[in-house]
Amino acid sequence: MKKRLFLLFLTSLLLLIACQETPAVRPTRTPDPNAATAVPLETATPLPTSTPAPTPTPDPFTVGTNGFPWWNDLVFYEIFVRSFYDSDGDGIGDLNGIIQKLDYLNDGDPSTTDDLGVTGIWLMPITVSPSYHGYDVTDYFTVDPEYGTNEDFLRLMEEAHTRGIRVIVDLVMNHTSSAHPWFIESQNPDSEYRDWYIWADENPGYRGPDGQVVWHNSASGYYYGVFWSGMPDLNYENPNVTFEMFDAARFWLEEMNVDGFRLDAIKHMIEEGEGQQNTPSTHEWLQEFHEFYKAVDPDALTVGEAWTGTQQVVDYTGDEVDIAFQFFLAEDVLNSANSGLAPIYADTFQEVYDAFPANQYATFITNHDQNRVMSQLDEDEGKARIAAAILLTSPGVPFIYYGEEIGQMGMKPDEDIRLPLQWASNGPQVGFTEGTPWRPAADDFPVRSIERQTSDPDSLLSLYRDLIHLRNEHEALRVGDWTLVESGSPRLLTFLRQTENETVLVIINVNRNAVPAEDYSLELGLAGEWTAVSLHGLTPTNNPTNSGYVPFDEIPPQSVHVIQLAP
Repeated sequence: MKKRLFLLFLTSLLLLIACQETPAVRPTRTPDPNAATAVPLETATPLPTSTPAPTPTPDPFTVGTNGFPWWNDLVFYEIFVRSFYDSDGDGIGDLNGIIQKLDYLNDGDPSTTDDLGVTGIWLMPITVSPSYHGYDVTDYFTVDPEYGTNEDFLRLMEEAHTRGIRVIVDLVMNHTSSAHPWFIESQNPDSEYRDWYIWADENPGYRGPDGQVVWHNSASGYYYGVFWSGMPDLNYENPNVTFEMFDAARFWLEEMNVDGFRLDAIKHMIEEGEGQQNTPSTHEWLQEFHEFYKAVDPDALTVGEAWTGTQQVVDYTGDEVDIAFQFFLAEDVLNSANSGLAPIYADTFQEVYDAFPANQYATFITNHDQNRVMSQLDEDEGKARIAAAILLTSPGVPFIYYGEEIGQMGMKPDEDIRLPLQWASNGPQVGFTEGTPWRPAADDFPVRSIERQTSDPDSLLSLYRDLIHLRNEHEALRVGDWTLVESGSPRLLTFLRQTENETVLVIINVNRNAVPAEDYSLELGLAGEWTAVSLHGLTPTNNPTNSGYVPFDEIPPQSVHVIQLAP
């Protein structure tokens, strides 16, 4: 109770002092005069029985459709800034590069369809760090000069918001870099920063949750770091640490105009002896953090990374983070696409759907910590199309890892799943830079690039564009209920998405073999008469009946079909 009262006092204090300096010493940086400055699927043509009416796309800066939070109307795109686009020829992607390429993501004109159509961006770490990836922070308040300046970031926010794109940034609170001034000071046993980290005079001897070494030796004792020695964990039993992290969150929300955060490694926030994940103290701290950032900006979004089972993820959602990533569900998107068996995904999704408040979870296929989609799917584009279709027609808030939309390859080590985005296939610079890329492009750049796919209606990129725009236009695909439809065939993933205003039927053949009419029958459970209108894929040959609906004579292999059902 005392701790809770103190944190409530801390929240009030930070909101009162707003932009004033905190008592903690922050690293300072002399401005760099050379730093970057701002620079001025199925493609069958639908033959509907009537013109399908898109439901209105809401303004992403107000409440979302049907009273849902605004994030339920978005499709997010995860960007590793170093690898997205280089604006100044130094071989490293930067914030100005993102600004220059925003129209690829969304040009701000809902009447056009040649942009990708995403309405949210997640930026991987952009603050000062000694590493290429940025997850070991040395300054929470300054953009890394390799990426630009704080002023560049503010311009990016303005340009993104003008296009209707929300932006969230990675906030890494579990640990800092071992090069952070706080940690350097903490190595002195007499320093006021000693208990900003977790120190022991003798090695406690136990290992981490995955059997890894977590106690690291130094000249002044052993310190705890769950990931590695270069990332010492912060000690949240010390209220000064909480104060500083709350202020960092306030800074990015109030002064840098972000729309929220992706919170890294939340299950490891506070250890309780050998209990190193999902501890009661972690949940208590995150509840206080939730109260704080909602007091700063009630509309701010947090997306949590808790790589754990569904029921444990539920415990983080609602009063700790707004939504959290569904890792096991992502695995089964790939497993269904790989095996050609729909129940693998359907069963896992039913568990997620039943466990969470409606639509309050983040969905994805892979991210920056995993081998890329196409590499896990044996370079089979048909399988990649199925994975995309499942992601973009199912409930939740979908996140797309950059390059996923063109099937870019990548296998660990981590650097090789974070390679430069392949804008072009005309050489090793891949349209990413006029200089030498910070790391060589993936081997598939001659055959896979945005340039090669953008005008091809049969390309993977075109499928992503089509389905994202379709989701943007139809509320049932964004926030509708989900009902699994029995089909009689394990090759078919079939479900209804429904709101009070719209009903949509999704049919996905996840298999490499076609499904003839005699092998399936859809039990829709809809009373009355309905008219079937094709939104994507094949045109239905008939309208639904009370039972046993067979809309096509044959469902082609690895195909997706979206049908609006009008009463």
